[in-house]
Amino acid sequence: MIEMPKKNKFMNRGAAILSICFALFFFVILGRMAYLQITGKANGEVLATKATEQHEKKRTIEASRGSILDRNGKVIAEDTATYKLVAVLDKKMTTDNKHPQHVTNKEKTAEELSKVIDMDKGDILDILNKGVKQVEFGSAGRDISFSQKEKIEKLKLPGISFLRDTKRYYPNGVFASNLIGYAEVNERTSEIQGAMGLEKVLNKYLKEQDGYVTYESDKSGWKLPNSKENITAPKNGDNVYLTIDQKIQTFLEDSMTKVAKKYNPKKIMAAAVDPKTGKVLAMGQRPSFDPNTRDVTNYYNDLISYSFEPGSTMKIFTLAAAMQENVFNANEKYKSGTYEVGGELVRDHNYGVGWGKTTYHDGVLRSSNVAFAKLANEKLGYSRLNEYLHKFNFYQKTGIDLPGEASSKINFKYEFDKASTAYGQASAVTPIQQLEAATAIANDGKMMKPYVIDHIVDPDTKKTVYQNKPESAGTPISANTAKKVRNILGEVVSSDIGTGKPYQIEGFDVAVKTGTAQIAGQNGYLSGRDNYIFSVMGMAPKDDPELLIYVAVQQPQLENDETGSNPVSEIFNPTMKNSLHYLNIEPTETSDSEQEKTKAQTMPDLTDQRVSTAQQKAKSENLTPVVIGSDVAVKEQYPKAGEEVLTNQKVFLKTDGKMKMPDMSGWSRREVLQFGKTSGIHIEVNGQGYAVSQSVKKNIEIKENTVIKVKFENPE
Repeated sequence: MIEMPKKNKFMNRGAAILSICFALFFFVILGRMAYLQITGKANGEVLATKATEQHEKKRTIEASRGSILDRNGKVIAEDTATYKLVAVLDKKMTTDNKHPQHVTNKEKTAEELSKVIDMDKGDILDILNKGVKQVEFGSAGRDISFSQKEKIEKLKLPGISFLRDTKRYYPNGVFASNLIGYAEVNERTSEIQGAMGLEKVLNKYLKEQDGYVTYESDKSGWKLPNSKENITAPKNGDNVYLTIDQKIQTFLEDSMTKVAKKYNPKKIMAAAVDPKTGKVLAMGQRPSFDPNTRDVTNYYNDLISYSFEPGSTMKIFTLAAAMQENVFNANEKYKSGTYEVGGELVRDHNYGVGWGKTTYHDGVLRSSNVAFAKLANEKLGYSRLNEYLHKFNFYQKTGIDLPGEASSKINFKYEFDKASTAYGQASAVTPIQQLEAATAIANDGKMMKPYVIDHIVDPDTKKTVYQNKPESAGTPISANTAKKVRNILGEVVSSDIGTGKPYQIEGFDVAVKTGTAQIAGQNGYLSGRDNYIFSVMGMAPKDDPELLIYVAVQQPQLENDETGSNPVSEIFNPTMKNSLHYLNIEPTETSDSEQEKTKAQTMPDLTDQRVSTAQQKAKSENLTPVVIGSDVAVKEQYPKAGEEVLTNQKVFLKTDGKMKMPDMSGWSRREVLQFGKTSGIHIEVNGQGYAVSQSVKKNIEIKENTVIKVKFENPE
């Protein structure tokens, strides 16, 4: 009989344990499946969402940052298309050796690119040898203009391509730059962000938000035939309209540039304000910068951020207070020269010599420090003077809608400081505070708060999302007092003894007060004939001012026969005169010959005419026609019909058809920039004066949105 083998008890036990493990594993999986079925989540993520992501693709719809425009809608800052240069190094990108899609000859590529972009051949070669699939070329490869792109494409370099990009563009170059500021690309997010000035302060309005389209796709990314697109619309940034007037700002910029070159001052500060509303029509300074290149040396807007002892322009408000309180007796005499206050001597500006015993009226015309110290101490009294310092808001900021406004520092503790404040020393204020206070003189006693942002518009809905409006800042004096002050400030200009004679403008009655402020140093005030801040506060026409202008020039380099009024008047006079003409303010008294010389010439209507006919008609009107395009009929013109033009002024006649680059040699900045606006190309300006070179040669075909660089130099 065959004996059966005995079962191993350990085998039975192992089988039982294994069965239990399989059962537990089965129930865990079953439980997990039940959990997923009930909750729809795994590891905290919704499975349906993850599944959708696997089969759903998103395409970005780009939005644009809002533009900044002047009060007439002329662009000051906008987005413009540029290109980014890239090189493909991955050999796998080439599927047809006859048409390579990667860089095949690195040395040749580096040599050819170095001729177009601002980078050495060796540096380009280093980038091409990085051993990665695709490379960029840093700042030299960004902001590639359309003309540069065309040059590189003509080289037919394998593996070299472009990505469309956007940059912030400032068509006027140096133009209220410390007011506007600039925006730049954030390297981390690739977004354009405001970094200074209004671009930074208004970033929440100007900032855009890209939209996108989502659709279902197969595993290769191709859109499925019946997929429904879901569109989230882009949100373009809001457009900001300023109170700045491009024409008046240009008058100011041009005159400041000439003075900066001629006198090399440490600073220039200048602004023009509409005294009836408080709107800032122009605001500029030197040194300044071109926001396209961001060569910034001073990040402050000095008109609002720089407080200093203003000098004799402060006498305007002491005079207004004395007149308002009826303590100014124009014919009363006083002894000029020196005046002791608090144990110290107040000296007149002619080294304390004075003009003997003279009237307070003449003391104002001569800008006598002694006259104003005596008015403050003996006539008004310091307590009442201080009340008017408060009424004219010198103790507080104006609250202008700009960042970085500085506070004043009124020293009113010691008797000598009180007297000194009356004629513009000892205490420090900002130019914008002086301008606000001066609106009361120009606006019949009603002081207006200055502002630069007029309104903000949503370009998608066309709705106004913000609207500013004129705001009174108080009424420190009566209309009658304001008129009296303007009359005597008018005499400062017209009188033979007045300090304002250099500010006479033929055809207009101007009211001004000059200023010569000492500059505090470590060991007292600086000495030397150049170490002053020379300034003027002026308004015109005197009887009903439409324009208020302040100019200050710090430490200009003067010749022996020059005074501080030379550089200041060379900014004030042309800006005031040109602006008044531009604003169509009628001259008060002009001779027949002068009227004939300055008689406005009206631009004829040349649209819809043959180009040859339009050119002939323009020349017959003593104008210089510049034709843009190659068609036979004029479609657009600049200036528009009916606008004022000057003799020999360039007028632009735009037609359809191909555009060719003109020779811009000798053109002014204004003419070059206007050509750019009329033709639709972008001009990058470099320098001041007149055009001496251009990045695209004469008669080369150009297209809209082409970026052309033009260099300017002042004639010797």
